[in-house]
Amino acid sequence: MKTISVVTPCYNEELTIRECHERVSAVFRDKLPNYALEHVFCDNASSDQTVAILREIAATDPSVKVIVNARNFGPMRSNYNGVMAASGDIVLLFLPADLQDPPELIPEFVALYEQGYDIVYGIRRVREESLAMRRVRAAYYAALTTFSELDVPMGVGDFQLVDRKVVEAMRQIRDAYPFMRMMTFECGFKAVGVPYTWGARKRGFSKNNIARLVDQGINGLVTFTPAPLRLVLFVGGTIAALSLLFAAFNIIVGLIYYHELAPNGIMTIITALFFFGGIQLFAIGVVAEYLQAVYAQVRAKPIVFEAERINFAKAPERGGTE
Repeated sequence: MKTISVVTPCYNEELTIRECHERVSAVFRDKLPNYALEHVFCDNASSDQTVAILREIAATDPSVKVIVNARNFGPMRSNYNGVMAASGDIVLLFLPADLQDPPELIPEFVALYEQGYDIVYGIRRVREESLAMRRVRAAYYAALTTFSELDVPMGVGDFQLVDRKVVEAMRQIRDAYPFMRMMTFECGFKAVGVPYTWGARKRGFSKNNIARLVDQGINGLVTFTPAPLRLVLFVGGTIAALSLLFAAFNIIVGLIYYHELAPNGIMTIITALFFFGGIQLFAIGVVAEYLQAVYAQVRAKPIVFEAERINFAKAPERGGTE
C-alpha cells in the first residue's frame, strides 16, 4: 500500500486545525481506502493553542506528524521543510490549515497520478477574494509566467500532488528561500493541471500579510526570472539615451536663447546628472546579472531550525533542513 503525505503549514490556526485534520482523514477513509495517510503539520512557532491541539491530535492519530519550529521562519520555508521531512511515496506539497485549497480534490489528483502523471497541480481558476487582490495577483503571475524560462500556467500555486522522485529532485536544489510552485516545474517530469475554486477563508484571518506576499513575490521573480535585472538595464539604457537627446536639445536652445532659459552652466549640470545617473543604473544592472549567477550558487543557509518533532520515528536527516 502506497503512502500519501499531506503537508500542512500552520501559524496561529487554533480555529481551523481540527477541521483540517478531520476533513483530510475523512477523504482518505471514504475516497482513498487503498492509500495510507501521513499528515505532516509544520507549526511556525504559534503563539495560540495550535501546538497544544496538534499534540492532542497526534496522541490519538499516529498518521499525524508535527514539526514545531524554533521561531517563525515564514510560510514558504516552513512548508518546504515539511515537504523534505515527508516520507510518503506521493506528497501533497501544500494543504493550508484554513482549507482555502479543498482537500476534497485530493482523490481527483490521485486519479490523475494513477494515469501516469508525476505532478498534478491545482489551477486557481476562480478566487473568492476582492477584485483588487485578483487584479494584483493576475498581473504578478502574468509577469512571472511571461519572463520565466519555465512553462508554467497562470494561477498555479503550491497545491500540488507529486511523486517521490519529484521531491527527491527538489531536494537537490539548494535554495535558502524555496519557491516550491516553480521548483516542481524546474525539475521537469510529466504534469497536468486541475482547475478549481480557491475558497474564501471561513474562520480566523490570514497570517500571510501584504509584506509577506510582496516578499514572496519578489523572491519568485528574482529566483526564476531575470525580469528585475532586465528592467534596471532597460531603464538605465533609456535614461542614458534620453539624456543624450536632452544634451542636443540644450545645445540648440543655448545657441538660440543663450542666457534666457537659465543661468550659464545649469543646463549642462542637469544633463550630466541625467546622463551619469542612467549610466550608473546600466552598470549596476550588468554587474547584478553576474551577482545573481554567483548568488544562486552560494546560497546555503538553513531552511529552518526545529524545536521539536512529534510522532517521527527517527531523528531528521541533515538534508531535510539545509
